[in-house]
Amino acid sequence: MTTGLQLRKLVVIFIVERPIEMRLRSLPDYDPLTEIMLVVFQLNGRLLEKGDQMVAPLGLSSARWQVLGAIALAAKPMTIPQIAEMMGITRQGALKQLNRLEEDDFVEQMKNPRHERSPLYTLTRKGAQAYAQAEKLQAAWAASLAEPLSTDDLHAALRTLRALYDRLDLPVPEKGP
Repeated sequence: MTTGLQLRKLVVIFIVERPIEMRLRSLPDYDPLTEIMLVVFQLNGRLLEKGDQMVAPLGLSSARWQVLGAIALAAKPMTIPQIAEMMGITRQGALKQLNRLEEDDFVEQMKNPRHERSPLYTLTRKGAQAYAQAEKLQAAWAASLAEPLSTDDLHAALRTLRALYDRLDLPVPEKGP
């Protein structure tokens, strides 16, 4: 398995020098999981970049859209920790986006009867409309991206990524070999 330092070096190679597949596969300790991790890093960056472009006309960014989505998908008001956990972001990141969304009237705070210092957040009418429009744009985008791919391949990729995600609960090594 690749160490953290080796992974950082590979990230630099991946971003600066291409084609990564040829370089990685020529390494003596080639590991397909490392290649998957690097592709996921790159994919994440591209998804955020393209998502920003797509939702900018709605007054959103990918980060703001993500937070709106957490509230919309929950179908009930949520606290900052609940939003952060649902979307895999930090509480500070959720708070930052919620503050911006509240300033722009996409979300509003409600008193939380269970916790005085942890307000609940809900979508405003403007927020619900923006989220619905973003979802329509995303559905069309996803359909165009998926067009050349088979449903079986997409399901296999999803199963693999979910299995890897679940294994991230395992402890990380404290030192290299």
